[in-house]
Amino acid sequence: MDTRKIMHFLKGIAANNNREWFQENKTEFEAVKANFEEGIDKVIACLSTFDDEVSHLTAKDCTYRFYRDVRFSPDKSPYKRHFGAYICGHGKKALRGGYYIHLQPGNCLIAVGCYWLPTNILTSCRNEIMANIDEWRKDVENKDFVNLFGLPNAGQWTEDKVSEKGFGLAALKTVPKGFPKDYEFLQYLRMKDYCCWVSVPDDFFEGDKWQEKLENICKTGKPMMDFINNVVDDYE
Repeated sequence: MDTRKIMHFLKGIAANNNREWFQENKTEFEAVKANFEEGIDKVIACLSTFDDEVSHLTAKDCTYRFYRDVRFSPDKSPYKRHFGAYICGHGKKALRGGYYIHLQPGNCLIAVGCYWLPTNILTSCRNEIMANIDEWRKDVENKDFVNLFGLPNAGQWTEDKVSEKGFGLAALKTVPKGFPKDYEFLQYLRMKDYCCWVSVPDDFFEGDKWQEKLENICKTGKPMMDFINNVVDDYE
């Protein structure tokens, strides 16, 4: 994946997010889009070595439109400022957890897990965590996981800033309804999502060493994702 060319284009669209500039540079866009998709096919091949659920996917199954849906957004910029791919065996629109690759100048990351689950599924996840707290803690409190992703809701991930690591995009300020206020591991019940991520350099996918690093990140987060997916599977 030629991330230098991809970053060059993304810096350009960030500074000139309008249709005129995009049309003038559409040839470059098509080239970097194809290059990104080629890279994602290689990512899928790497993930397939330890997760056969994604082995049938291609980049086109996992990537998104570059055009933004601005109907309900105060930001009317027509184009995204990043390339992203959600690699999930059930499809990129599935509730089930998967692997997410995000390329954006200064904010590249690799994430594992589930995003913004509906309330009913979140409730089931919380119940499952309470019922199997020892297994859950083994998945998210082991040394490798904590060193790589950190503690619950200690990180930050916004459109403009990504922390070095993170576990959980958001959390409730209070105890979720119906759960005990004095529960010992309340931090896991307050989470509104179960995803973890690590920030990576813009040139992460350059050279021939990235596969080993990617495999380590995704393998470390996979047990947590599998735990949650066992709950999500009851709803899909």
